[in-house]
Amino acid sequence: MLLTLVLVALALLVSFFLLRKQKSNTTLPDGIIKNLPSSLETSIPYYRDLNPEEKIRFETLITAFLSQVKIEGVGTDITDTDRLLVAASGVIPIFGFSDFRYRNLTNVILYPDTFDQDFQFEGAERSILGMVGSGYMNGQMVLSRTALQKGFSASAGKENVGIHEFVHLIDKSDGATDGTPELLLKHEYAAPWLKMIHQEMQKIEKGKSDINPYAITNEAEFFAVASEYFFEKPEQFKHKHPELYAQMSDMFMQDNASKGM
Repeated sequence: MLLTLVLVALALLVSFFLLRKQKSNTTLPDGIIKNLPSSLETSIPYYRDLNPEEKIRFETLITAFLSQVKIEGVGTDITDTDRLLVAASGVIPIFGFSDFRYRNLTNVILYPDTFDQDFQFEGAERSILGMVGSGYMNGQMVLSRTALQKGFSASAGKENVGIHEFVHLIDKSDGATDGTPELLLKHEYAAPWLKMIHQEMQKIEKGKSDINPYAITNEAEFFAVASEYFFEKPEQFKHKHPELYAQMSDMFMQDNASKGM
């Protein structure tokens, strides 16, 4: 009986994702259109540190993202602010690029809190905060609403689950989520970058690095975790990890530490 219920739940979830994938571009809520600059000023610390010209460009990218990607809640009601947080999570890592679109993303689903490998958000063993989908969930991203909001709060520290998952998407844009995105890294720099990653992983294992230990999972997770730190605390990251900062600044084409972010 329990197995039957689980299979039915999974079937309904698959249907939900597939139906969402078939839908076309979303319509922006009036509240977002009318109050975009003030809403970004209130909710997105990164935006507050931009100059006037950069703010206009950021607003344009946010609007484009929200027009192309459907954002919905499962088991929770979401707000326009939640939609802005998702969009900002996607725009921040690509803000240094002249032209980039998440062609491998159609929907972002917000769950109330943590979930498990079967996308269940009730019961025990729920530890996942975000995930980029594959297989029948290709083109989907699932995020914990609670974790998303925390990533843009004053208590965020070096962590931002939204940025983390969008960096995975950027990494995946060359077909492999391996921590060496071809979009950001020329082929001749891949080996030195991997060497740098492995050296820092060893420091983390020995307790000699302040990078989140989750980064030692593999190269892809290191890249995503380090990217959170890079964007959330750029000055601190540059001070404690100057070589990593320099390389990632070149990769993302952003030097936020120099802006005092």
